Amino acid sequence: MPNNTRSIRMKENLKYILIALAFICSGMSFAQQYPQYTQYMYNTMSINPGYTGSRGHMSLIGLYRTQWVGLEGAPETQTFGFDTPVGKNVGLGLNIVNDALGPTNELYIDANFSYTVHLNNDDELLSFGLKAGGRFFDADFSKGIYQNPDVAFQGDINKFYPTIGAGVYYHTSKSYLGLSVPNFFAEDHYDDVEEEIGVERVHFYFIGGRIFDLSYNVKFKPAFMVKYVPAAPVIADFSANFLFYDRLSLGAAYRWGDSFSGLLGIQITEGIGLGYAYDMTTTNLKNYSSGTHEIFIRFEFKSDKEKLKSPRFF
Repeated sequence: MPNNTRSIRMKENLKYILIALAFICSGMSFAQQYPQYTQYMYNTMSINPGYTGSRGHMSLIGLYRTQWVGLEGAPETQTFGFDTPVGKNVGLGLNIVNDALGPTNELYIDANFSYTVHLNNDDELLSFGLKAGGRFFDADFSKGIYQNPDVAFQGDINKFYPTIGAGVYYHTSKSYLGLSVPNFFAEDHYDDVEEEIGVERVHFYFIGGRIFDLSYNVKFKPAFMVKYVPAAPVIADFSANFLFYDRLSLGAAYRWGDSFSGLLGIQITEGIGLGYAYDMTTTNLKNYSSGTHEIFIRFEFKSDKEKLKSPRFF
């Protein structure tokens, strides 16, 4: 390739990336605390709408997480996701999350949209995503006993909040990077430590991963997720997964200052995959909890041509 042509292409790619960063950062505002996942790499649309439709076929995923087993009122989350490509460049999806914590229950319903720009020979793709929907926030303070109760605890709370989020997702056949803000609006949430209703600042999610072929039948994928909230400690997840014979995945993860995790995945058929993760906390909660369990099931509806390819590892 002539040097001048390559230089022009590099400038075009840089332009797209700069537009993507501006697209995210221009929406800085406030948002609520979002549910936490260990297997976020299989549930990416829930934190980044740019992922919508990126697998190239229709997908359904269901995920269940029960956190800090043994503690009454500990977080419990159920997630359902659906996404599909529409044509060559558009992805559409739906994400439903039910999250319970102490006396509160939050139901998120979001529609997702992505538009993909093809960079070099269709192997480098940059997707811009938007999500819009709402959150139903319910608090029943008859379910607990509180010390120095906040004035908000004098009555139950039932509210609806609109949600708008955005993300960019760069991906190739072997790697990915993503930056997203799940919600730009300021909203109430329940703080189980302070026992009060508060407002969270904007949450930024930065994810990435890469696949290495160790042999014909063994793949290795290190990955990370960083969650940043202004004026709060950074939360970072690091994981390493091995895929054997395109069927069995084994891995481990570490959440900085919080927990170690073991991960297991099985591709039962071309269209059905199962996964399980166990978190063992490194904090003082280990004296009161037996850990955290998370399971997921994913259904994929592939064309005959796609069934001949190796399964996607992200």
